[in-house]
Amino acid sequence: MRNEHIVQQTVQRAQEKKANKGDDHRLHWWQLTLIGIGSIIGAGFFLGSGLSIERAGPSVLLDYLIAGIIAFLVFSALAEMSVHDNETGSFRKYAQMAFGHSMGFMSGWMYWVSGLLIMASEITALGLFTQYWFPSAPLWLLMILYTALGIGINLLGVNNFSTLESLFAVVKLATLIGFIGFSLLFLFDVVAPASSVQTETVKISSLFPNGLMGTWSAMIFVLFSFGGIAVVGLMSSELKHKDETPKAGLATVVILTVLYLLSIFFILYMVSWTVISEEESPFVTALSQFQLPFIGSIFTIILITAAFSTMVGALFSITKVLVSLSHAGDAPKLLDHHTKKGVATRALALNAIALGIMIVVSYVLPDKVYEYLTTAAGIMLILNWVVILSSQIKNRRHYIETPTKKRYFKMIGAPFTSILGIVLIFIVIAGAAFQESERIGLFISIGIMAIIFISYFFVRRKTQSTRE
Repeated sequence: MRNEHIVQQTVQRAQEKKANKGDDHRLHWWQLTLIGIGSIIGAGFFLGSGLSIERAGPSVLLDYLIAGIIAFLVFSALAEMSVHDNETGSFRKYAQMAFGHSMGFMSGWMYWVSGLLIMASEITALGLFTQYWFPSAPLWLLMILYTALGIGINLLGVNNFSTLESLFAVVKLATLIGFIGFSLLFLFDVVAPASSVQTETVKISSLFPNGLMGTWSAMIFVLFSFGGIAVVGLMSSELKHKDETPKAGLATVVILTVLYLLSIFFILYMVSWTVISEEESPFVTALSQFQLPFIGSIFTIILITAAFSTMVGALFSITKVLVSLSHAGDAPKLLDHHTKKGVATRALALNAIALGIMIVVSYVLPDKVYEYLTTAAGIMLILNWVVILSSQIKNRRHYIETPTKKRYFKMIGAPFTSILGIVLIFIVIAGAAFQESERIGLFISIGIMAIIFISYFFVRRKTQSTRE
């Protein structure tokens, strides 16, 4: 036993050498922040924000502010649970701890289904964007190529995945910061449009041109812009220091909210909201008056980058959720398998098959029906936020602060802030019920959740009979 300290030193040095060689795939908090930004900012913001502006007018700024507050509350709840619990599985595991096995099952499979639908829609968008340059290329072939490329990136392992997602995030951040910088030049009369623009068309004459109902109905789409935030919680287990999860997640939310607000404000400052439509990116609409060269091609590249990184991030996150479900006995046990690089190849293969089926479905179903499904996916993603906030309210009673450890992160104002978040989310979803497409999407999401809930009892019964 006298040589025990020598053995410990040898092991420690071996671990340090292993880390220096790059075998340690753990992330720094700033890397997780970039991954979060890369996974969240998608084509839905660069292109879909036009629909929100069209419905709400200038009051869309209030929508983005409220959405940012909701996202901040949700991640604060998720961060508090994350630093108190070393278990893997993130929100699915916390829901199970709070409300039992059935809620963990529901939360995990809701996220999986919604993530799968969102991925399929992003791949469809990628194919359509690419046809800007290759109009004769078959859409199905482009979709297969992007799917294969996304799977290939996920096979590289956490370290390489984080590097690529960070690069995607840098592209998106540079785009938004560049747009804001150019807008400031316009604000201070350093640059001017090629054609004279009447000042009256730029000024915000009314905050609620379509009434409160227009602002309310646009809120659901604005909230979708923050929908991927759960990926930061899912990847918190990959951090070098898990107690840095709050720093990574809250930095992500604050940066996104500020960039969203500034970008939309300058779009509304540069052009009248009445000329913005869902058919064209509002960024292109705002910049087109300056007759900048290659603006269409530049933003096509940005849209492809945004959609692709969101798809890759969604594939990574639903793979982790599937492994967590498998570990809990809520999915086939063989899926709970990782390679030396930390890649869950079997779960990834199953997701690839499911994604292929969804691509076929997107071809078979009429465009309107598929739009209802993607809306339902977004609503389920937001409803999972209610599960996160509810779990935090229940679980925080059991957290005991250990005096010998670093002071844990605590959600400010909890449980009242968690309750506020739940109320705001239900108000947003209620607003969606007044528009036909969102109303149908809401009903479809309720139907999917009912199927998942009923499936739980079949899975549970089968598991119990196997044990017997």
